[in-house]
Amino acid sequence: MGDAERFRLLVGAVRDYAIYMLDPGGHVVSWNAGAERFKGYKAEEVIGRHFSLFYTPEDQERRIPEFALDTAKVSGKFETEGWRVRKDGSRFWAHVVIDPIIDPEGNLVGFAKITRDLTERREAQDKLEKAKEALFQSQKMEAIGRFTGGVAHDFNNLLAVVLGGLELVQRRVGNDDHQAHRLLDNIRQAAQRGVNLTQRMLAFARRQELKPELIDVCAQIRGMADILDRSLGPDMTLVTRLSRQPVTVLVDPTQLEMAALNLAVNARDAMPAGGTVAIEVDIETLDDSNDHSLNAGRYAVLAVIDHGTGMDEETARQAIEPFFSTKGIGKGTGLGLSMVHGLAEQSGGRFVLSSTLGKGTTATLLLPLQSAVITEELERSAMEALPSPALNLLAVDDDALVLMNTAAMLEEAGHSVTTAYSGQEALKVIGQSKPFDALITDQGMPNMTGQQLIERVWTLFPKMPVVLATGYAETPPGLGPDVIRLSKPFLQAQLLEAVRSATVNAIRPRQ
Repeated sequence: MGDAERFRLLVGAVRDYAIYMLDPGGHVVSWNAGAERFKGYKAEEVIGRHFSLFYTPEDQERRIPEFALDTAKVSGKFETEGWRVRKDGSRFWAHVVIDPIIDPEGNLVGFAKITRDLTERREAQDKLEKAKEALFQSQKMEAIGRFTGGVAHDFNNLLAVVLGGLELVQRRVGNDDHQAHRLLDNIRQAAQRGVNLTQRMLAFARRQELKPELIDVCAQIRGMADILDRSLGPDMTLVTRLSRQPVTVLVDPTQLEMAALNLAVNARDAMPAGGTVAIEVDIETLDDSNDHSLNAGRYAVLAVIDHGTGMDEETARQAIEPFFSTKGIGKGTGLGLSMVHGLAEQSGGRFVLSSTLGKGTTATLLLPLQSAVITEELERSAMEALPSPALNLLAVDDDALVLMNTAAMLEEAGHSVTTAYSGQEALKVIGQSKPFDALITDQGMPNMTGQQLIERVWTLFPKMPVVLATGYAETPPGLGPDVIRLSKPFLQAQLLEAVRSATVNAIRPRQ
């Protein structure tokens, strides 16, 4: 056996590389086992055919095969990576090298073409890039969430002062001064709009106060059909496609309705000339490798679909960030999708936005599916008679404006109030004054938080009733149900009710 025959057998036996020869015009003249394995063609099916057969239609239209041969002729080599097509029409990611074959007289007699299938490597790289992008987005959203939650907390303090002060001032204005009452009402409404904004900011930061209930999403959407129709207007058609089986989730029903309404209104705004908004509710089973980084299991899927202007990839990524809006100035706060995102995250699900520029958007809310069996709920005790107003109270807050306002609302109701600007000062006051009937403290204070102050106070006075005021949704862990939580900003009635609840519910001695 001669060297040429041995070499032919060697090349023919290689299975990890497609190695074959082309004539000067690009037609296949030889075929090895690797080429058959990668591309799916037997030798008799492909020899004599032009090698552009293996290129995608897009590359053929761009004349990439001809460019490859011309580059190999001029440069002595052509090397690239790209998609190639198998016999069955499927695509694989290939590394390709084309070398010209020159005879001793310097004439081009053909090309040697070597192809390697790198699909698995490409898929691994894609997965790694997606994982990196998901991590980056997660870290970015977490950072924005922390910032947004902090800003909302500070705004809540300011709004607490404004609303509380307005309430007190309004009572001191004579009933016949209608102009003053109108002005005060306007200011109160503006401040309330600020409260609504901070609630949406807290929703994005996953720090809104939720009241989850077991509900059927389909029933919820059916129940709000009228308000959806009115919100969309006469130029829009609402189509609902709802699952025939119960789709039960544990979620705040009011927040879910707000989310569905927000998404429907966004869909309407994306179709200024009119169109159809579709709302779909179904159940989807996700495995561990799902694209949403959710635990495997069954999920309720609420999707709102439009065929409007759509968004490019970058805009869709930014859409759930607070204050980002594609609407004109004054036409949106940029917090609608942020609120939906926060609701989904806080409820153990995900909000997914899929959009194509010029074709439309699908906004999808995924929530963990719950058992349809309704669990027993704790019933609230009936309202009891208000206690004597003459209470001796200790109010603690590091914000002087908030503290002054809180004290004023309590004193107007007949209570005696001692104030402290920090946990340390509160402990000194407690040690020097007569016993207090209740403690009202802010949570977010430097050096000593409200939780830490409560724990110190309870070591001295285990039965002292406590009200914890906070702009965040969550009560710090470890305090238990004896702590009455008061959301900032609060009105006088809410403050007095919190004090009433704390003092009426006799707090048991703590171990």
